[in-house]
Amino acid sequence: MIKKDFRNMTLFCEQLPYTHLAEEFGTPLYVYSKSALTEAFENYQTAFAALNPLVCYAVKANGNLSIIKHFASLGSGFDIVSGGELARVLAAGGDAAKTIFSGVGKSEAEIEFALNAGVKCFNMESIPEIDRIQKVAARLGKVAPVSLRVNPDVDAKTHPYISTGLKANKFGIAYADALEAYRHASRQSHLKIVGIDCHIGSQLTDLSPLIEACERILALVDQLADEGIVLEHLDLGGGVGIVYQDENVPDLGAYAQSVQKLMGTRRLKLVLEPGRSLVGNAGSLLTRVEFVKHGEEKNFVMVDAAMNDLMRPALYDAYHHIEAIETKDIEPLTANIVGPICETGDFLGKDRTIACEEGDLLLIRSAGAYGSSMASNYNTRNRAAEVLVDGNECKLIRQRETVEQQMANELACL
Repeated sequence: MIKKDFRNMTLFCEQLPYTHLAEEFGTPLYVYSKSALTEAFENYQTAFAALNPLVCYAVKANGNLSIIKHFASLGSGFDIVSGGELARVLAAGGDAAKTIFSGVGKSEAEIEFALNAGVKCFNMESIPEIDRIQKVAARLGKVAPVSLRVNPDVDAKTHPYISTGLKANKFGIAYADALEAYRHASRQSHLKIVGIDCHIGSQLTDLSPLIEACERILALVDQLADEGIVLEHLDLGGGVGIVYQDENVPDLGAYAQSVQKLMGTRRLKLVLEPGRSLVGNAGSLLTRVEFVKHGEEKNFVMVDAAMNDLMRPALYDAYHHIEAIETKDIEPLTANIVGPICETGDFLGKDRTIACEEGDLLLIRSAGAYGSSMASNYNTRNRAAEVLVDGNECKLIRQRETVEQQMANELACL
């Protein structure tokens, strides 16, 4: 939740000025609004109320323990893609019985961990994975609850790196092969088929691919029922986009009405796996200007955040709105906003018009998803601190990393 105080033209997160947060915690700094997190989750609950869904937060979007704990307190389930993410959910007080284990390459150790923890379901994505989960469950004397992630071959019309529902993608079981895959799973002694799953991509700004995918999956549900494979839940994944620049994002109410109409009288529990749409616009990256450099062809605003803090611009050429925390009476300039990493691809914004000078604070918006969770130590940079704001109070929810911590597990051997 970002607002501007027009008395002094300073940006606030909820009731706290960003200048205060920078003074107390330093920069670069991830700042999250608790009320924005709550509002985003409740938007799903309200829109889909008639279907009483299980909303499973996709932990990969932002795995901070305090954020997971907050969603757990709201009744959220969780979508995970690794044993490490399951460990985070459990450490934060999340319920394993409301946790879906997705991902294309689960190891035997991860499967064993999840079975012993009692996860709600494994989303299986290949025949070899079906066989592996059967093998581990048999060894443990357990029955694994499973669903199949089916690739509906629907074009999500999003960035190719985050499109997951086409024939060429690594995710899921091909639609044409899904029926036989379910038959194979049904013959396994230590698997219990409970659902079906699909996820066609991320940052979707059009409802039509989501509806088309739902239609195709429900047709398969009916085929399975005819063969005696009756499912308990329908998992439509996540992928609903957010506004980074000027996108028209899907209306959750319209989406819910369409899904309800398509489901009809089928007795299926609806599961949703939103990630970006729960945390993306609830977080921002606060950074300080180091220098303003006037080049021969380009101007550069050099800041203390970098591609290791926010990979999305370098990885996807993604847009994040950037603005000065305080409005100053100085001439704006058009510049690339860049970090100190030794890569030409280390940019946070290109050709932005902004009025700032050395020492000023800038705010990079919509950085709550795939920001801190994708951060690295490239150039031996410490990962940024993270703060959660609640009204006029704030809590440090991740300490700033130190170089000593980075090197703690390394050995200088000859």
